[in-house]
Amino acid sequence: MRAFASYAAAGSLLVMAACSPQVPDSAAGVGIDGDPFAPPPAAGTTINGDPLVPPARVSTETYQTAAAPRSAGTTTAAGTFSSAAASAGDADIARQTEAALAASRANSGTGTGTAPLDASPSNPAPQLAGNAGISDENDFQAVSARQSIESDAARLERQRSQYQQVQPTAVPERAGDSGPNIVKYALSTSNPKGVRIYTRAGINLKARSARNCAEFASPDQAQVAFLESGGPERDRKVLDPDGDGFACGWDPAPYRLAVQN
Repeated sequence: MRAFASYAAAGSLLVMAACSPQVPDSAAGVGIDGDPFAPPPAAGTTINGDPLVPPARVSTETYQTAAAPRSAGTTTAAGTFSSAAASAGDADIARQTEAALAASRANSGTGTGTAPLDASPSNPAPQLAGNAGISDENDFQAVSARQSIESDAARLERQRSQYQQVQPTAVPERAGDSGPNIVKYALSTSNPKGVRIYTRAGINLKARSARNCAEFASPDQAQVAFLESGGPERDRKVLDPDGDGFACGWDPAPYRLAVQN
């Protein structure tokens, strides 16, 4: 029985080995194929010891252009220009630029032919001369060159001599009858606003007064109309319902205060 069991186990192992997948060969070059402690390959060879490919030679052909160059410079190997050619090219560019500027000035609307201003940082700022629109009062050197302390004193004295002081005169009287003078009326009264002096009789005086006062643009105009129609004793237009002698809230206090000051 023991021998039979051993044979059965061996058969099972063989069946399992037949069913397991095969591990492919990693082939050469994958992983570490050689001795890691081996010396490095010789200089000029690949990692496998093969000789390196020699570098390609640089072409010495001259650069050929479709048209002739602008300047008389000659070309050298690898398509570079010599220093003499570069200088000649710069001079050619300068001549072409000057010719273009001259043509632009000739074709411009001004036709002045004036060369443009060279705004190079190395050039000094242009000097403005004879420009009356620019003041130099803040330039100490310019002012001190034409003025002094004595000249300033003389100028101030001339200005003081031209001063004229106007003396106040009395207000002229108005000629003719131009209507009531509310200023004169205010100064002729002394009762405060709202203090009854005159008797007013009628029905619904406050409402009628508010409606009639709305017809005037200002209390001054209402006071003039009130005095023209018999005020302050009479109030025919119902402009002074409280009987203080002032129509539509007109106040004589500002005129009285002006005289006191």
